[in-house]
Amino acid sequence: MSHAAIRAAVRGLPIELPSWGFANAGTRFGAFPEPGAARDVFEKIEDASSVHRLTGAAPTVALHIPWDLPPAGGDWTTIADFATEHGVALGAINPNLFQDQAYKLGSVCNSNPDVRAKAVAHLVECAEIAGIVGSKQVAVWLADGTNYPGQDDLRSRRHRLKDSLAQGYAALPAGVEMLIEYKLFEPAFYTTDLSDWGASLLVCQHLGPNAKVLVDTGHHGHYTNIEDIVATLLDEGRLGGFHFNDRRYADDDLIVGSANPFQLFLIFHELINGNDGQTAAPVAYMLDQSHVIEKKIEAMVLSVQNVQIAYAKALLVDREALRGFQLAGDVMGAHNVLRDAYETDVRGILADAREEVGLPRDPIAALKSDELVASRRAWRLENPPRASGGGLGA
Repeated sequence: MSHAAIRAAVRGLPIELPSWGFANAGTRFGAFPEPGAARDVFEKIEDASSVHRLTGAAPTVALHIPWDLPPAGGDWTTIADFATEHGVALGAINPNLFQDQAYKLGSVCNSNPDVRAKAVAHLVECAEIAGIVGSKQVAVWLADGTNYPGQDDLRSRRHRLKDSLAQGYAALPAGVEMLIEYKLFEPAFYTTDLSDWGASLLVCQHLGPNAKVLVDTGHHGHYTNIEDIVATLLDEGRLGGFHFNDRRYADDDLIVGSANPFQLFLIFHELINGNDGQTAAPVAYMLDQSHVIEKKIEAMVLSVQNVQIAYAKALLVDREALRGFQLAGDVMGAHNVLRDAYETDVRGILADAREEVGLPRDPIAALKSDELVASRRAWRLENPPRASGGGLGA
């Protein structure tokens, strides 16, 4: 593929930013607040717009409810209009079905019908918000599970899961998808009600055509072949999108591409193969990262760049040569086609792609001297937030 075609393809890949990635976060051991970090939905949108302004690649920002709420007396159109004024739009709506004290033993899988009703009402609320702000997805991750054998009946939990999600699915506005995420373990340690891609796929098939699997790259066991999962879900027409991040041990939420960039490259290789061989499949490409010690905006800019690097390298794969080696049974010949593409330095191609449309060649360097970002940080240190909300570690 020509460098011009690669530049065009990379510019055409929208990468959604998570609002919660701009707020202060922590671990169970403590939190390390960044001075001037975003505190409310307005400030998160401001910071997301800065990433988009520097990279040209992040036109939407996902919201997490109730971490992101309109101010008292305001409504969701206020938030949507604010995003538009700042050059971005609102993306996936993420329900919070894990933090409320009522969810101690689960949300949609809880044996208590009142708790399930509360969870379903929240799913319906998020579907309504998606309709108001023009979002295309409601992204559902559940912490539901058990810690000990015998704690609950596993088949009953599955029945409650399908019934509750079906009620939320029925509330989706036309054209909105429900993305069903899975996670191997944590916070539950004996069973997780949506523990892998197969469990999520089965639920999606039960719900209907607008339910698709959401792949979080940090939610797998060690050495899981995520690219194989991607190829399978694409082939079944049930890949809804990604929550990109990276991991070494568990759900570390590290900057995507920082620990295993080769895997990210292979994921994009399958996304191109499963589409038209020229561009990645049109699914939702979202970041899901919680930055504890990193500078929030800088971490997001670097994450966007890492996704673009992996995509550009995957576009360089000589697919005709690869197919020839595969048909000939030449194992190392085929493998080396991928290695050649992966080991190509594409940073110059991407810098050219940005420069062609008036963006800085080096967004990280531009960020360090960005006066608008600096002025917003200074304002926040002297003024209260404009809305309620927060997040983990806030």
